[in-house]
Amino acid sequence: MTRFLLIQTAFIGDVILATGLIGKLKEHFPDAAIDFMVRKGNEGVLQGHPELRKLWIWDKKEGKYRHLLHLVGQVRREKYDYVINLQRFATTGLVTVLSGGRQTVGFDKNPFSRFFDKRISHRIGDGRHEVERNHDLIRHLTDPVAARPKVYPSGEEYESVSRYKDQPYICIAPVSVWFTKQFPAEKWVELIGQIPPGYRIYLLGAPADRGTCQEICAVAGREGVTNLAGQLSLLASAALMQDARMNYVNDSAPMHLASATNAPTCAVFCSTVPGFGFGPLADGAKVVERQEPLYCRPCGLHGYRACPEGHFKCARDIPVSQLLNGIDS
Repeated sequence: MTRFLLIQTAFIGDVILATGLIGKLKEHFPDAAIDFMVRKGNEGVLQGHPELRKLWIWDKKEGKYRHLLHLVGQVRREKYDYVINLQRFATTGLVTVLSGGRQTVGFDKNPFSRFFDKRISHRIGDGRHEVERNHDLIRHLTDPVAARPKVYPSGEEYESVSRYKDQPYICIAPVSVWFTKQFPAEKWVELIGQIPPGYRIYLLGAPADRGTCQEICAVAGREGVTNLAGQLSLLASAALMQDARMNYVNDSAPMHLASATNAPTCAVFCSTVPGFGFGPLADGAKVVERQEPLYCRPCGLHGYRACPEGHFKCARDIPVSQLLNGIDS
């Protein structure tokens, strides 16, 4: 039995984008044991995954390095054949080097990559999607075709959202970790006001997003708008998004959830650009962004807590009418 360990302890969206590697490895190694290492808080998106044997969870908040060393000791006992690091940061590079894996693979941008058995180039802005860049890590073990991300909500999670599907509905995930990746709240309010009647509207997000979502609901003042932020697990949210008439998202984790369930997607890009390689992957997905060039866009790969120029024109200049195309009137 071939043993694989995949390592991705960054943001939840990065974990979702890495899930394609699980299915691809299982396709070529049907009897393999595939394990995955994530940071604590991100494990929910992989719970119950039918092709994973074990989840390693790194608690970065409580005794970060002590816990990491403990994990390294456990990992070494597994005697993995392949340790595949999808991250480009030093801590996971150290885990990879100390893992005892028969073959270690990772990106050349990792500070410890000189000690990996196989170093793979990672270039942002070359027209390739992140799932393709990730696939390069296992191309030598599988085939040239990258797999889409995929998540697996359980039957219980589908059942938990079934009551919200009694009529056509639209999901909106209005919040992002980064301010400059987030379409302004007043724009979401405007969108809600222009969505044709006959649709229920559900606002999705993490518990920390509930306040912002509640303010959007209150200002919109429209019947049939429900704030579900903080009430659904990640996989239950994915189960709801899967059957929505449309999912409106920022360049953030909900966009990748929509990709992982092949759900209808309209993704708004503000300070970042799809050319970085993190755009939506669902069939027929639509990207909305400022049409005219802006001297300061993109201002960074991940976004900022505030607009560096103070005007946030990359978001404020996007007309809501662009988002409505494709919604039945």
